[in-house]
Order: sequence, then structure tokens, then C-alpha cells
Amino acid sequence: MMDALGEPQGVLVLGGTSEIALATVRALPRARLRRVVLAGRPSAARDAAVAALTAEGIQGVEAVDFDAADTSQHAAAINAVFDAGDVDIALLAFGVLGDQAEAEADPDAAVAVATVNYTGAVSAGLRVAARLRQQGHGTLVVLSSVAGDRARRSNFVYGSTKAGLDAFAQGLGDALHGTGARVLVVRPGFVRTRMTEGLDEAPMTIDPQDVAAIIIKALRKGKETVYAPGPLRFVMAGLKTVPRPLFRRLPM
Repeated sequence: MMDALGEPQGVLVLGGTSEIALATVRALPRARLRRVVLAGRPSAARDAAVAALTAEGIQGVEAVDFDAADTSQHAAAINAVFDAGDVDIALLAFGVLGDQAEAEADPDAAVAVATVNYTGAVSAGLRVAARLRQQGHGTLVVLSSVAGDRARRSNFVYGSTKAGLDAFAQGLGDALHGTGARVLVVRPGFVRTRMTEGLDEAPMTIDPQDVAAIIIKALRKGKETVYAPGPLRFVMAGLKTVPRPLFRRLPM
């Protein structure tokens, strides 16, 4: 439950090693936090994230097992988290970039990306939304991507999964309207993370901490959609209007 100052006390991170999600947890008023659940597959990285947040003075940090690709165990994992206490903010932060060339050569590789980025997100998102609705409060923060605004030749498999996720999250937010629960869709551009390591940086590249600051500001303002950084909203609006024959020729 939000405290008397309206600050979150319980946070669930689906994708417990996400650098953007962890930066967001760190950006919240840590003196107010009472419970932070990092849900992800067992790994040294997940254990390190729990240890790091705890060492920084954040209370109640714990890890729970969660595999985005294994939708059969989503209900049990998510219900167990909510049964143990209210969740004020749930960050849906898992996802894989995949390799476009591999996906085109091996459709099973493309399906694996879609299973995590879209199918897994639909499964987890609906279950979290149901529990937030039951609580009567809370925000589901969905990490989408500008890649979903218009699929590019260089990564259309990934982009298509984000396009689907984005549409799903917007519809889910509309379905929750008036219940006390809501959805915030976040559309980052190129962010310096493990996922993008080794790739050429795009214009307006930012760090996870920058995205976190944008998320916190959007939460406090009650926004439903936000770009990171903000000016990408206008860039993507322009790209959507580019005729397809010309769009194909852009170095993207």
C-alpha cells in the first residue's frame, strides 16, 4: 500500500536483473520502500542484484523464481507475490533482443524471441493486472520500445514483438481505467545495457538511470505513455509518416 505521502512501499520486478528496472528501484525514495521482489530465473546476476540493493539500504529485498518463457508457472509465481502483500508498482521488464539474421534463418529462434517478449508479457501482464484490480490500486510499468513504433528491416522480429506488447499494454490500461489500477507504457530508445553492448549507439542514446528518472516522473504525474528520452516522441512521429519506399532506404 502507498504510504501517507503517496510513495510506493511494495515493488515487483518481473525480469529481476533488468538494469532499467533496478535503476528505477534505486530512484524511488528508499526510506519508504518496505518490500522489493526481484522475479527472474535463478542466477548469479539475480543474487548479486539482491545483495546490491540490500547493501544500499533498501529494505525487504527478496528473489523469487520466474521464467518469462514458461507461462505455465506464471499464475503461481505472481499470485504468491501478491498473496504475501500489496504491490504498488510492478515493472514488466523482461525481454530479449535476439539476432535478426538468426531469426530469419531459423524461425524457431524468432519464435523464442516472440515467446519471451510478447507471449510471456501477455501472460504475466494480465495476471498482474488482475491482482492490481483486486487491490484497487497500483501501477503496471511496461517497458516497451521505440522499435515497436515502426518495424525496421534490421530488427523487425524484435520490433514486431514490441509493437504487439505496446498495443497490448495500451489496451490493458484502458481495461483498468476506473479501477484504481493503471498501466504506464515506457518507450525507450537506445539504452546502454547488457542487451545493447557492442552495438553502434543511435542518436539520443541514454543510460538506465536516465530512463529510471523519466519513469519516476511519469508515475508521479500519472502519465499513461512516455518516451525515453522525451524528444523521441517527435522523431518517431516523423518516421511514421515516411513513405515506405523511402523508409526502406534509410540506414536503420
